[in-house]
Amino acid sequence: MKRTTTHLGTFEIEVDENDRPVASRNLPDDPEGAAASAGLHEVVEHELRIKRPHVREGWLRHGPGGERPRRGAERFVEVSWEHAYGLVATELERVRHQHGDASVFGGSYGWSSAGRFHHAQSQIHRFLAVDGGYTSSRHSYSVGAQEVVLPHVIGGSGMAMFDWNPAWATIAENTELVLAFGGAPLKNTLVNQGGLRRHHAQEAQQACADAGTRFVCISPVKDDLDASLRAEWIPIRPGTDTALMLAMAHWLITTGREDVDFLSRCCVGYERFRDYVLGRHDGLAKSPPWAEQVCGVPSEVIEELAEDAATVRSLVSVTWSLQRAQHGESTYWAAVTLAAMLGSMGRPGGGFAAGLSATHGIGIHRGSMGAASFPRVRNPVESFIPVSRISDMLLSPGQPLEFNGQVVTYPDVRLVYWAGGNPFHHHQDLNKLLRAWNVPETVVVHDSWWTPVARHADIVIPVATTLERDDIVAGSRDTALLPLRRVVEPVAGVPTDFEAFGQIAALRGRGDQFDEGLTEQQWIERLYEETSRRVRERGVDLPSFAEFWESEGVSVPLATPSRWDVFGDLRADPVAHPLQTPSGRVEIYSATVASFGYEECPGHASWQEPDEWLGGADRDGATLHLLSHQPKGKIHSQLDFSEASLRHKVDGREAVRLHPDTAAALGIADRDVVRLSNRRGSCLAVAVLVQDLHPRVALMATGGWWDPEQPGVHGSTCLQGNPNVLTSDVATSRLAQATAAQTCLVTIRREAAPIPSRAHRPPETVGADDVDG
Repeated sequence: MKRTTTHLGTFEIEVDENDRPVASRNLPDDPEGAAASAGLHEVVEHELRIKRPHVREGWLRHGPGGERPRRGAERFVEVSWEHAYGLVATELERVRHQHGDASVFGGSYGWSSAGRFHHAQSQIHRFLAVDGGYTSSRHSYSVGAQEVVLPHVIGGSGMAMFDWNPAWATIAENTELVLAFGGAPLKNTLVNQGGLRRHHAQEAQQACADAGTRFVCISPVKDDLDASLRAEWIPIRPGTDTALMLAMAHWLITTGREDVDFLSRCCVGYERFRDYVLGRHDGLAKSPPWAEQVCGVPSEVIEELAEDAATVRSLVSVTWSLQRAQHGESTYWAAVTLAAMLGSMGRPGGGFAAGLSATHGIGIHRGSMGAASFPRVRNPVESFIPVSRISDMLLSPGQPLEFNGQVVTYPDVRLVYWAGGNPFHHHQDLNKLLRAWNVPETVVVHDSWWTPVARHADIVIPVATTLERDDIVAGSRDTALLPLRRVVEPVAGVPTDFEAFGQIAALRGRGDQFDEGLTEQQWIERLYEETSRRVRERGVDLPSFAEFWESEGVSVPLATPSRWDVFGDLRADPVAHPLQTPSGRVEIYSATVASFGYEECPGHASWQEPDEWLGGADRDGATLHLLSHQPKGKIHSQLDFSEASLRHKVDGREAVRLHPDTAAALGIADRDVVRLSNRRGSCLAVAVLVQDLHPRVALMATGGWWDPEQPGVHGSTCLQGNPNVLTSDVATSRLAQATAAQTCLVTIRREAAPIPSRAHRPPETVGADDVDG
């Protein structure tokens, strides 16, 4: 029996006498890991596995720019390793010489490996940096709006809130009421960035309910909070949480229940926000009756929520999904403002929380082990984009982009290099992305399987899987330091990303700069020794590397941030403990943001009507709001073909959850194949009827591999059910330029003769001898 660790947990892999994996299971003390272990042993030898380098036939025949690319539609030609590495090295030289270093885009967005060394982003970014530099991306699809707006409002980094959140243990001890905007879905806690040894999140949430904490789930989806928490459910109209928060603020103002002491000592700009809420400038009071018309929640319910939250120790909690919508910055800003008004901010278990249980470690631990990782090299190229603007970058070179108070210019990218992640999963409006993806002259992809991004590459470099690599694991906000020993030897000749980059770097004359003359094993030992040195400074002694490597891992206490109770410190003494904002206080009104002149971001939280929402659509039931959430049993689109993923599909397609009354009105029965459509595209899915859903909502998991009926053809229907065919590529606002996937309307009808999905079949490949000319 062997062990491996992924971002979903640590698992046992049974191997036969020939060292071939034959079974996989969760560890006995981690039953929650069972959902992700199914079929893990089967992925190494799956028919989708790429075992040799391949080149798109049209690119091989005509070279870069020699013909109009039809990426995704052509067959691939198998080539030798030497040929493939030579093509990549030559193309990097050509593009840099003819167009400059900024014309190379270093794409890597994903959770490819849980290890500290074989981290795809670290590998590709180091390689491209030593090769001359690259256009980079900033922030994340997950919390792109949060990363920009919260530093303006409460200071710190865009991710600081994850350590500033009250822990579940503190909530259990102190909090009487949790207003969970968007819930805190347990399915998301299966995942922990960088891996984990054991799942604790369900126990932590349950302890709060057992202690008597009252939960209110404010979401279109009832099971966004686990049934064991006995939460009350308020089925709000999607995308209108800001309006409900503003109405609660209105009630606090008009009844004199706001926390005047905290607002006056610890905040700035409250008066401007108050005047906005009362309608003193625009003539529109953001009252509970007004909000009822916007968000569909009865005004008396809004008033009761406000009164209850102002009476007891309360926590305003928001999920990541809320800021992945048009004007998502304002939702987080409104949540901070409401928390500041309610009287619990800066008190144990009270105030504001962002992303509790968005991943496993958030709310369980705070701080970092300080484990070493593969070191990056300074990127000499300054050009960058916000991560979700990739389609616009490729389609609009030389055009300006307003972003967080500055104007950046889109570079003229000629070569995209991708390792780790699948943009045809996490990006929005996939038909627009397909048009953009055909603009560059060359696309190079490292992958282990024929994923959608590999199918849309020009040069494909196969790489080893997690089961075939050695590494060390130290997950985010997790105390386990684990050896990650390969379960099986790699497929003959298939390198790791490190080995492949090393080969190309050597051809480019930069091999020593990339690997520093060290082998993989030497790098792993170096990272362990550096980690050991760091924790020794905190008084923690680790075993020797040899002892560690033969063990099942060690527990290492985390280094707690020097300041984590920032709001408690602020309430106690705002002069002695200022926030890292211009005023040193909570900026309910930000003069900095206001100075940017963005009409959609007036300097405080505000209600801005989205381009697509149910309040602006027809009201006959034909138009539904599509919400796309994280899948169960996998991370994003990873291993979509595995048993852990397939068990959540229906007849090989993704499911779309619909309310029974809505389905009946549309003539749709349970398990019917349906077509979801809007002006951006269409996809097929299987209807699953559930009661605990807002009747005007269609709910789909992301992660199903994009499977166009006509590969490479713009507008072709996705046969498996990828909701990002339908989602909009509009940004949250000019402030963050983040993804707004949750702002999406669709129509749905029954599909009479559905075509089977082909997402998990490999593309057509041929040998070099089979290519004419």
